[in-house]
Amino acid sequence: MRVGFIGLGDMGQGIVPRLVDAGHHVTGWNRSPEKARPLLELGMEWADTPREVARASGLVLSIVTDARAVEAVALGDDGVISGLGLEAVYADMSTIDPDASRRIGATFAEAGRIMLDAPLSGSPISLQQDKASVMVGGDRDAFDRIRPVLEAIGPTVTYIGASGMAMQMKVAINLCLIVEMVAFSEAVALAEKGGVDRAVAVDAMLKSVVASPVMGYRGPFILEGGMPDKPLADVTLQQKDMLLALDLGRRQGSPVPLAAAANEMLNACHGLGLSHRDFVTVFDAYRTLGGVA
Repeated sequence: MRVGFIGLGDMGQGIVPRLVDAGHHVTGWNRSPEKARPLLELGMEWADTPREVARASGLVLSIVTDARAVEAVALGDDGVISGLGLEAVYADMSTIDPDASRRIGATFAEAGRIMLDAPLSGSPISLQQDKASVMVGGDRDAFDRIRPVLEAIGPTVTYIGASGMAMQMKVAINLCLIVEMVAFSEAVALAEKGGVDRAVAVDAMLKSVVASPVMGYRGPFILEGGMPDKPLADVTLQQKDMLLALDLGRRQGSPVPLAAAANEMLNACHGLGLSHRDFVTVFDAYRTLGGVA
């Protein structure tokens, strides 16, 4: 298939090569053109605007920072909607508010075009390990048509329901992920304060019944020298997703007390000047507050 890809950041850098390797013809665009260079060397073609990406593609995928960015590439001047064909599909893989996704999708529907919400659950590491998953909301027939392309990105592709439902699910999953890693950090900090060697505590956690995939690859970040120079998701980016969950809980009347508590630890990371690091640096906040660091 002729696939367009908008947003060539860390996740785009991992997804586009998978699409090319699967035999798809990929045309890309990014606000900062220099990020396209390594992908152009792999065979991706460049377009000057999202509209040109859409004109060249039967499926357009996007993964950008927030709802404002999605609106800009989808509905703005030279946006996807102005170049998307009647039989083509636009699927946004970003993590944004479900209602914002529905509003953008409704504009596409009014123009006789199809938009799906298709957020990706995973990280650059899980992409490399072939463990990323894609969830999709919106028109079921359109989902069935593009499913083979999505399966080139991650082996698990799941139809969640109507427009916005995949975004609802992604926000819920990210809430759980953040709370889980904050709890992991709290537990290891408690063990270390009581005299357990940190590396021993991490190893014990990863061999226990509480271990999980995200804990497996992110947990070792808290060991001496284990924090990556380039975060998978820094505190600011991960807190964006947590604030989405807190806002959804408020609007829907669904209690999210664990999310609120975890968010306070992310606030502490900001206060301690740690927001540029991968969000598991919350462990360092626990050590500082506990008088260990």
